[in-house]
Amino acid sequence: MHDATPPPSNIQEIVHRGVPLAAAWGIEVLQAAGGTATCRLPWREDLLRPGGTVSGPALMGLADVAMWAALLGVTGGRDESLTTSLAIHFLRRLAPGPVLAEARILKRGRITYGEVLIRSEGSAELAAHVTTSWAAVGPRPSR
Repeated sequence: MHDATPPPSNIQEIVHRGVPLAAAWGIEVLQAAGGTATCRLPWREDLLRPGGTVSGPALMGLADVAMWAALLGVTGGRDESLTTSLAIHFLRRLAPGPVLAEARILKRGRITYGEVLIRSEGSAELAAHVTTSWAAVGPRPSR
Protein backbone atom coordinates (compact mmCIF):
# COMPACT_ATOMS: atom_id res chain seq x y z
CA MET A 1 0.00 0.00 0.00
CA HIS A 2 1.31 3.44 -0.89
CA ASP A 3 0.99 6.67 1.01
CA ALA A 4 -1.40 9.37 -0.06
CA THR A 5 -0.61 11.27 -3.24
CA PRO A 6 1.87 14.07 -2.55
CA PRO A 7 0.91 17.55 -3.77
CA PRO A 8 2.20 18.55 -7.23
CA SER A 9 4.84 20.84 -5.69
CA ASN A 10 6.40 17.85 -3.86
CA ILE A 11 6.35 15.74 -7.02
CA GLN A 12 7.98 18.63 -8.89
CA GLU A 13 10.76 18.74 -6.26
CA ILE A 14 11.35 14.99 -6.69
CA VAL A 15 11.42 15.37 -10.49
CA HIS A 16 13.85 18.31 -10.35
CA ARG A 17 16.18 16.38 -8.01
CA GLY A 18 15.98 13.20 -10.06
CA VAL A 19 16.24 14.87 -13.48
CA PRO A 20 18.28 18.08 -13.11
CA LEU A 21 17.62 18.89 -16.78
CA ALA A 22 13.91 19.21 -15.93
CA ALA A 23 14.84 21.83 -13.34
CA ALA A 24 17.13 23.63 -15.79
CA TRP A 25 14.32 23.79 -18.35
CA GLY A 26 11.84 24.98 -15.69
CA ILE A 27 9.38 22.09 -16.15
CA GLU A 28 6.43 22.48 -13.79
CA VAL A 29 4.25 19.68 -12.44
CA LEU A 30 0.73 21.13 -12.48
CA GLN A 31 -1.14 17.96 -11.51
CA ALA A 32 -0.20 14.38 -10.61
CA ALA A 33 -2.76 11.98 -9.17
CA GLY A 34 -4.84 8.95 -10.08
CA GLY A 35 -2.40 7.70 -12.71
CA THR A 36 -2.30 10.97 -14.63
CA ALA A 37 -0.07 14.03 -14.63
CA THR A 38 0.09 17.36 -16.40
CA CYS A 39 3.44 19.09 -16.85
CA ARG A 40 4.23 22.48 -18.35
CA LEU A 41 7.35 23.48 -20.26
CA PRO A 42 7.72 27.27 -20.26
CA TRP A 43 8.58 28.93 -23.57
CA ARG A 44 12.37 28.99 -23.92
CA GLU A 45 14.24 30.26 -26.93
CA ASP A 46 17.15 27.89 -26.25
CA LEU A 47 14.83 24.88 -26.82
CA LEU A 48 13.94 25.92 -30.38
CA ARG A 49 15.10 24.22 -33.54
CA PRO A 50 15.59 25.96 -36.89
CA GLY A 51 12.23 27.27 -38.07
CA GLY A 52 11.23 28.51 -34.62
CA THR A 53 9.47 25.45 -33.23
CA VAL A 54 10.21 23.54 -30.03
CA SER A 55 12.84 20.87 -30.62
CA GLY A 56 12.06 17.16 -30.61
CA PRO A 57 14.50 16.42 -27.78
CA ALA A 58 12.74 19.00 -25.58
CA LEU A 59 9.34 17.43 -26.29
CA MET A 60 10.67 13.93 -25.63
CA GLY A 61 12.19 15.09 -22.34
CA LEU A 62 8.93 16.76 -21.33
CA ALA A 63 6.96 13.58 -22.15
CA ASP A 64 9.37 11.40 -20.16
CA VAL A 65 9.14 13.68 -17.11
CA ALA A 66 5.34 13.82 -17.35
CA MET A 67 5.06 10.03 -17.29
CA TRP A 68 7.41 9.82 -14.32
CA ALA A 69 5.25 12.41 -12.54
CA ALA A 70 2.19 10.21 -13.20
CA LEU A 71 4.04 7.24 -11.67
CA LEU A 72 5.16 9.32 -8.68
CA GLY A 73 1.53 10.31 -8.16
CA VAL A 74 0.45 6.69 -7.70
CA THR A 75 3.45 5.57 -5.64
CA GLY A 76 3.36 8.20 -2.93
CA GLY A 77 6.33 9.98 -4.47
CA ARG A 78 8.59 6.91 -4.38
CA ASP A 79 9.28 5.45 -7.79
CA GLU A 80 12.55 4.36 -9.35
CA SER A 81 11.10 2.88 -12.54
CA LEU A 82 13.19 3.24 -15.67
CA THR A 83 12.04 4.18 -19.15
CA THR A 84 12.35 1.16 -21.46
CA SER A 85 10.80 2.73 -24.57
CA LEU A 86 9.47 6.04 -25.80
CA ALA A 87 7.95 6.53 -29.26
CA ILE A 88 6.85 9.98 -30.36
CA HIS A 89 4.74 10.98 -33.34
CA PHE A 90 5.01 14.66 -34.24
CA LEU A 91 1.62 15.78 -35.56
CA ARG A 92 2.03 19.55 -36.00
CA ARG A 93 4.32 22.43 -35.15
CA LEU A 94 3.75 24.11 -31.83
CA ALA A 95 2.71 27.74 -31.70
CA PRO A 96 5.17 29.96 -29.79
CA GLY A 97 4.47 29.70 -26.07
CA PRO A 98 4.40 27.20 -23.23
CA VAL A 99 3.84 23.49 -23.91
CA LEU A 100 1.66 21.09 -21.91
CA ALA A 101 2.15 17.34 -21.60
CA GLU A 102 -0.72 15.24 -20.28
CA ALA A 103 0.41 11.76 -19.23
CA ARG A 104 -1.69 8.80 -18.23
CA ILE A 105 -0.86 5.29 -17.17
CA LEU A 106 -2.65 2.74 -19.36
CA LYS A 107 -1.46 -0.45 -17.61
CA ARG A 108 0.57 -0.78 -14.46
CA GLY A 109 2.66 -3.75 -13.45
CA ARG A 110 6.23 -4.98 -13.70
CA ILE A 111 6.17 -3.14 -17.04
CA THR A 112 4.02 -0.02 -17.02
CA TYR A 113 2.57 1.36 -20.25
CA GLY A 114 1.43 4.91 -20.77
CA GLU A 115 0.72 7.66 -23.24
CA VAL A 116 1.42 11.36 -23.28
CA LEU A 117 -0.47 14.00 -25.27
CA ILE A 118 1.47 17.17 -26.06
CA ARG A 119 -0.11 20.48 -27.09
CA SER A 120 0.49 24.20 -26.90
CA GLU A 121 -0.93 25.73 -23.74
CA GLY A 122 -4.41 27.04 -24.55
CA SER A 123 -4.82 24.84 -27.64
CA ALA A 124 -6.92 21.70 -28.05
CA GLU A 125 -4.90 20.57 -31.09
CA LEU A 126 -2.43 17.78 -30.45
CA ALA A 127 1.14 18.53 -31.46
CA ALA A 128 2.57 15.12 -30.54
CA HIS A 129 1.43 11.71 -29.32
CA VAL A 130 3.81 9.61 -27.22
CA THR A 131 3.66 5.99 -26.10
CA THR A 132 6.06 4.80 -23.44
CA SER A 133 6.87 1.84 -21.24
CA TRP A 134 8.66 1.73 -17.91
CA ALA A 135 10.24 -1.17 -16.00
CA ALA A 136 9.69 -1.41 -12.27
CA VAL A 137 12.96 -1.40 -10.38
CA GLY A 138 13.31 -2.74 -6.85
CA PRO A 139 15.68 -1.46 -4.21
CA ARG A 140 19.36 -1.92 -5.05
CA PRO A 141 20.97 -4.76 -3.14
CA SER A 142 23.35 -3.63 -0.41
CA ARG A 143 26.99 -4.67 -0.71
